[in-house]
This record gives sequence, structure tokens and C-alpha cells, in this order.
Amino acid sequence: MPAPRFPASRRSAPFGGAAWYRERLRTNLWLVPTVEALLFALLFAATITLDRLAYDGRFSLADWVLSGTADSARQILTTIAAALITVVGLVFSITIVALTLASTQFGPRMLRTFIRDRGTQLTLGTFVATFFYTVLVLVAISPGPHGDFVPHLSITLALGFTVVDLGVLIYFIHHIATMIQLPQVIAVIADDLARAIEAHGGTDQPPSTSADGGPGTEDLLRLVEDLGTVIPTPTTGYLQFLNHDELVRLATAADAVLHLPYRPGHFLVQGQPLAVVWPSAAAPRLAAQLARAQVTGPYRTLTQDVSFGFDQLVEIAIRALSPAVNDTFTALTCIDWLSHCLCRITHGWHPQHAHRDRSGRIRVIAYQADYDRLVQRAFEKIRQCSAGMPAVMIRQLDALCRVMEQTTIPRRRQVLMDQGAMIWRTCEASVPEPADREDVLRRYTTLLALHRAAEALPEAAVEAAAEAAAEAAVAHLGPPHA
Repeated sequence: MPAPRFPASRRSAPFGGAAWYRERLRTNLWLVPTVEALLFALLFAATITLDRLAYDGRFSLADWVLSGTADSARQILTTIAAALITVVGLVFSITIVALTLASTQFGPRMLRTFIRDRGTQLTLGTFVATFFYTVLVLVAISPGPHGDFVPHLSITLALGFTVVDLGVLIYFIHHIATMIQLPQVIAVIADDLARAIEAHGGTDQPPSTSADGGPGTEDLLRLVEDLGTVIPTPTTGYLQFLNHDELVRLATAADAVLHLPYRPGHFLVQGQPLAVVWPSAAAPRLAAQLARAQVTGPYRTLTQDVSFGFDQLVEIAIRALSPAVNDTFTALTCIDWLSHCLCRITHGWHPQHAHRDRSGRIRVIAYQADYDRLVQRAFEKIRQCSAGMPAVMIRQLDALCRVMEQTTIPRRRQVLMDQGAMIWRTCEASVPEPADREDVLRRYTTLLALHRAAEALPEAAVEAAAEAAAEAAVAHLGPPHA
């Protein structure tokens, strides 16, 4: 059954700057605690105002509000603050242990998944904010014209927040125990990857019907290649983000065309081509403005780099297959989720390459990872590490069958068959047991049967031909190492 087409409203999301900034704000441990501390400070300002009004006799507090002397209030608040700061240290320690475990067992690139976890951030924020609120209330106790000023309402709320924090602590322990389980980590990474695939599932904008639509993609690529000027990369690092909307605006203002030969996720060395501009006269102006439309950093992100999600799952599988770990079942789990993500890109998924201005003229030609390369990323490294392991080969062939059932484009089916053939050749060369080879052969035969049955179906021929033509039109946009 073909996968549903992705809604148009999600397609352009990753190409704007909002998605990048949201991702950067989410991937840290300071933002949520800071926001919660500020909110609790505002709450303190409100409660202390009510306490002042009650102290002046302007209204009476409710019966459930605690009462007592200034000394007893200080003692209670001091005890709460000491307990909270101790628990904050415990929560931070548990978080660091979880991050260390993730780095050693799952790989350093998995740390991003744990750092951006909302449960951990909210737990840290809740305890820090409660401690901050308690200290503010403690400082507010002071002498007054009618005796010592004791903020009874604020103290009552501090005790209430302490009870809430106890529940949050229990939740946090359960959450960490669940989050560090390897199947859960793999499922979270696959879910993030599936959302990134959906967001990147747009197609190239149709050309303008007016006479001023400008040359097509192939003509522009020839002009850029023959007459264009290279803009070098200003800094060394991974290309993390390209603001295509800003690039289109800059190219339109300069009446130029930008060709970006590298996509987010590629490692660029300072001086390496970042973009090629045509005409050459616009190069100096665009070179000075291009810095604010791209981000280069020391690591890869999933914001515009779909292949990074596949690499994360493959990395966990490779670590599991290493002789030091020898955890076959974890590798099988990764293969299952990889097949789920590949099923999301088998039908109707064509990342946008040509970006047009409002008049319909192509202004930016950007490269994105194609289907062939994503399939290779999902299977080849695992196959290379699974020599002599028929269980992994069988699961890979089962995954190929699962993807093959949902693939309607002949060229994409052939890519799957090529992977299946390589797995079978690896089995023949590395598995000595005839019974094991026979098990692998049965799965490979099933894959062949699915391929031949799909080739014989005529009902999807028109749609498959149209999608294959769309792929062929942009297949030459990227470098061979993409």
C-alpha cells in the first residue's frame, strides 16, 4: 500500500530559520530551568504582594494558609532549601551518569537525544525554580511596623511546591530508567528521523507559466559550471543549516543564481566551495552576505540532514555487532526501525532542489541526499560488519522485503535488489553452514519474487514513470560522495 503524501504545510518548515533556532534552543539544559525560574520569580512577586496586603490588614488570608512566627518560618524554609539543593545535585548527577552511559554504550552522537529530552529539562527546571522561590521567600521575612513580616501565603505555596517536587522526582527516576533502555533510545531516534523525513518531503516548485520564467535547472547548471564564480567556505566544520528563503532573497536582490554543491551534513574545509554564483559580477556582494544564511559547526544535526538520522541508527547497530559487545538483538532492532524509516521515503518523497523567487525564476539550486544514498547508508555498513552472521542477514533481507512491498518506482526497486544481492553474496562468502545459507536464500528468493511481481503490475506504471522522471531531472545535482 503506497505511503500517504505529506501535507504541503510541513514541507517548507525545515528550510526556514525558525526550525533551526527551535532546535538549538531545545538542545540544551539551561533554557527550561531559566524560564521556570523567571516564572517562579513572577509568582513570588504576586504572592509577596498579597502577603503585604494581608500584613497591612487590607484583607484576610484563607484558612488553609499556614501561620506561625518568623523564626519557625525561617526554619521551615531553610530546611526546604537545603533539601531542594541536595536533590538538585542528585538530579544533575543522575543526568550526567545517563549522559556518560549514552556516550559509551550508544555513541557520542546519541548525547543530543538525551540533552533535548523534555522530561529531564522540566525536572531540572522544577527543582531549580522551587529552590529559587524558597530562597526569595526566606529573604522576604523581615521586621515591620506591626511586628515581624511573615509571608504566610508564600510559605504555604513553597511547601506545596515541595510536595509537587517529590512527585517530579519519582517521575524523573522512572523516566531515566525508561529512557536509557536501548529499544527506547532507538525508537526515539527513529521517530525524530521519521518527522524529519516528513518535513523534507516537498518537491520542486513548478516552473512559472509566464514568459519570464527564466531558464530551467539544467541550463542554469551549465551556466554556473562554465561561467560561475566560487564562494569559499569561511570556516571549517560540518554544514549544519542553510536558510533557503534567505538565500533566495539575496540571490533575487543580486539578480543571480546560487548553486550549493554540498548539503547540510557534509564536512567542509575552509576555502572549499560553499556556493557557486552566476553571473560572476554578483559574487563579491553575495560572498559578504552568505554568512548569515548558513551555519557551520563541529557536529551534525537532524534539522536539514536526514542522512544523519540513518547514521545514528546504523552506528548503534555497528557498535552492537562489534566483537567487544556482540549484541545481535540490538542490531536487529535497528534494522527494523531503519526499514520503517525507508518505507516513509519510498513513495512521493523528493527533497526540494530548485528554489524559486516570487516570479517563478530559479534562484537557488541546492543538493539533498537522494533515495539511493539513503538506502546505501541504511544497509551497507551493517552488511559489512555482519559477515558470518546469518541472523543479521536474514533480518536485513526481511527489511528489504518490507520496503519492496511499498515501492512503486522501478529504479528504486532495483536499488533494493542490489542491496539484497550484496547481502546474499556476503552470505555465500562468509557463512559455512549449509542450513544457515539456505535460510538466507529463502529470504533472498522472497525478495526476488516481490520484485518480479511488482515489475509485472501495470497499474502504477504512469505514476512510477512520472516520479522516476522527476528523480532523473535532479539526479546530477549532487557530488558523488553525497
